[in-house]
Amino acid sequence: MNFIKTVVAAGLVAASTSAFAADITGAGATFPFPVYSKWADAYKKETGNGLNYQSIGSGAGIKQIQAKTVTFGATDAPLKAEQLEKDGLLQWPMVMGAIVPVVNLDGIKPGELVLSGELLGDIYLGKITKWNDPAIVKLNSKLNLPATAITVVRRSDGSGTTFNFTDYLSKANAEWKAKVGQGTAVEWPTGVGAKGNEGVAGNVGQTKNSIGYVEYAYAKQNKLTYAAMTNKAGKTVQPTIASFQAAASNADWAKAPGYYVILTDQPGDASWPITAATFILMHKTPVDKAASAEAIKFFKWSFEKGGKMAEDLDYIPMPEPVVKLIEKTWSSDIKS
Repeated sequence: MNFIKTVVAAGLVAASTSAFAADITGAGATFPFPVYSKWADAYKKETGNGLNYQSIGSGAGIKQIQAKTVTFGATDAPLKAEQLEKDGLLQWPMVMGAIVPVVNLDGIKPGELVLSGELLGDIYLGKITKWNDPAIVKLNSKLNLPATAITVVRRSDGSGTTFNFTDYLSKANAEWKAKVGQGTAVEWPTGVGAKGNEGVAGNVGQTKNSIGYVEYAYAKQNKLTYAAMTNKAGKTVQPTIASFQAAASNADWAKAPGYYVILTDQPGDASWPITAATFILMHKTPVDKAASAEAIKFFKWSFEKGGKMAEDLDYIPMPEPVVKLIEKTWSSDIKS
């Protein structure tokens, strides 16, 4: 967990030393926390303005922006247009990334284990309980899988990562859809709860024979063993920028009210099946207009100068045409 602790420390230092730290506040999704922290650090060095972002989960971030206790909220579970209208909120995608299954299995290297959505659903339903279950072995005949119990790790907090993960399981596993369904928080049939992507990454890293799901940056930076996946086209794909981009290329942001786009289980031979966008929420009529304007400056800077930093952490920057759409949305919908 050294990476996450370092990022938290850097983020807090950047925030505490800024004249704007008390004004520009954000809270929510843990999924984009690594890239938001990297952007905040670079923005602080370039402009002298800091950013205080609380990585507390999408559910809590939505509640904080609804309560007007932060300048912006962040969520990987986008709000639908009617909810945005009801709350007087504006929503847009900030960056895209991917969720990966991670395991702690002796002798298994990153990308060697192959899982499907059907298998993941059955594991999280508690139907598959051993690593050498015939259904897992069938996809992994060349691996020496242990006859040990699977320790299932899942989120305990309201989570956009969980929203996208359970959305995918609902598409890939009919029994999961019928019994559990999709949401930022669900009635988990089994598993040990952990808070945030940080908590799931830490738990899997410390627990032999475990499985969890995290944003890809957390898997890489914590040196966790991620699984390959079979996608909607039936092809086995590795989690890479190319496979995330292949899935993301299906998005039609211009036609989506409130930019409401879900990127799980996309078509295409090369598509990673659990790709997701993460979103920013702001009030159309801000409580603090100066703080709102400063936050927009940060987001504009991030779009213009943060692309390479995002890619270095294996996130996908928003395409230029989408950024132009978002900037038009800012100018037309936020009252300054």
